[in-house]
Amino acid sequence: MDKTLKVVVIGGGTGQSTILRGLKQIENIDITAIVTVADDGGSTGRLRRAYHIPAMGDIRNVMIALSESETLFSTLMSYRFEKDDLAELDAENELVGHNLGNIILTALTKKTGSFMDAVTTISKVLNVKGDIVPSTHQVVRLIARMEDGTIVRGESNIPKSRHRIQEVFYDEKVVGSHEAVRAIEKADFIIFGIGSVYTSICPNIVIPEVQKALKKNHGKKIYFSNAMTQAGETDGYSLEDHVSAIEKHANIKLDVVVAASDEIPLEILQRYIVEEAFPVPIKDKTHDYQLIRRKLLNFDSKRVRHDPERIKSIVEEIIRKSV
Repeated sequence: MDKTLKVVVIGGGTGQSTILRGLKQIENIDITAIVTVADDGGSTGRLRRAYHIPAMGDIRNVMIALSESETLFSTLMSYRFEKDDLAELDAENELVGHNLGNIILTALTKKTGSFMDAVTTISKVLNVKGDIVPSTHQVVRLIARMEDGTIVRGESNIPKSRHRIQEVFYDEKVVGSHEAVRAIEKADFIIFGIGSVYTSICPNIVIPEVQKALKKNHGKKIYFSNAMTQAGETDGYSLEDHVSAIEKHANIKLDVVVAASDEIPLEILQRYIVEEAFPVPIKDKTHDYQLIRRKLLNFDSKRVRHDPERIKSIVEEIIRKSV
């Protein structure tokens, strides 16, 4: 592959970071990660409420995933203050539960006056391979409408409601970031996933400017499907249900869907059953998109996790057959 190709990855959470850890090893591609800033829970939520800045937790994870190598600083960016760490000072210390990387990003945002400047500065320190941009620069609140008409406000509250989700949206006019829109318009390949469909992927693609850019783009659109359902968000979902949710919210059609063919060990499945999570089935024999099934998973952590090396291989295969 001689030509440098532009690859955009849209999502949030650990799944997007896993994809990026694989992609950064591929030569001759320019990566742009478009990341949701709708998270309102944990350390991220506390800082965004206190300083009225976009949520930075997923962006921090993506920075670490795309960093050239594991360094002391990248390790520190993931450090979380726990109560035991601060017991000698004050068990109720306000640092408890905060992530050091989130605090650094908040401090840089306040100092420079720009969230993007803060992201760019840390990206240079970590020697990040690619660009990391939020889908919007606004401080946003995600809303879910359930099939029974119930309305749930706040990204962190949506999985707790335990109702079947009909759609997610924002309760105000949200404008897509110029950086995200431009990257989508120029992309040769656009990858969605892995991760929470309604709270990691959809918060990006319901933004009107992002939708328009996706519609305008003629590159190949690829979705890496989750291997397991998520309690409170995709209970009982098949692969086709996941695809339908993304296509509906983005107002596009996917070209390629990648699903894991691995057999999940029984002892690991039993752990997920307790969490009310189950393998994502494929219910239809034919699809209007290309369905690729490969061994993609890693069980070393005794959890179901996608393997970055295997993701790298399948993306290289898709690119090779497309170019």
